[in-house]
Amino acid sequence: MTTKATTTARSRQNDAEAMLTVENLNSYYGGAHILKDVSLTVKSHEVVALLGRNGAGKSTTMKSIMGWVPPRSGTITYQGETITGLAPHLACQRGLGYVPEDRRIFPDLTVEENLEVGRRPYRPNVPRWDVEQLFDLFPNLAERRNQPGGQLSGGEQQMLTIARTLMGNPGLILLDEPSEGIAPVIVEQMAGVIADLKAQGLAILLSEQNMHFARLVSTRTYIIEQGVIRYEGSFAHLDRNPKIWQSYLAV
Repeated sequence: MTTKATTTARSRQNDAEAMLTVENLNSYYGGAHILKDVSLTVKSHEVVALLGRNGAGKSTTMKSIMGWVPPRSGTITYQGETITGLAPHLACQRGLGYVPEDRRIFPDLTVEENLEVGRRPYRPNVPRWDVEQLFDLFPNLAERRNQPGGQLSGGEQQMLTIARTLMGNPGLILLDEPSEGIAPVIVEQMAGVIADLKAQGLAILLSEQNMHFARLVSTRTYIIEQGVIRYEGSFAHLDRNPKIWQSYLAV
């Protein structure tokens, strides 16, 4: 089993090759200490899953990286630049994309108008996206390009949120519970999309409770419990060590 100390050591060892490095992050809501020395890394062309039960600290990790919940201590580095505590819009300008759990589409705007809201200047050395490319990636959205976002299903709204984030041409995206409340057929489609994004060079950190979905898309996984990283490794290793899964993920 990988301990927190081992995880931190590995994180430091991989700093030079990591696109995103989070080291010893401590974040609070008021006086409540939520994240406790959280460390993780995400490399280029890699999908990493952050697993944990409800309230374990997954969403807070995402929000701390993006600057919505500024950490009190610790370091966040993206492509060699320290971004700890940057405002969310500045983190986006550096090349981070964020897909929140609650989606936050514009319900009165059409699908295509929602995408245009996310348009940002091209950023070198990252995949470049435009509306038509995204409609190729998300055929469901292409069929509804002139339909108000509020009329889409939950799964289609999730696709729209991801597509709008890609319009910003990020180098890495944070997906917060992307399969939550989505029909199984859409979950499978989403897995295919994430595989395509990885193949094109995008790095992805996703938080999940859906083990099936995380298995389909991720290269490595971290398990967080009560704000502490308890495990780093592969699903194959988890399968050989069911006590880890039972301790930190079983309901």
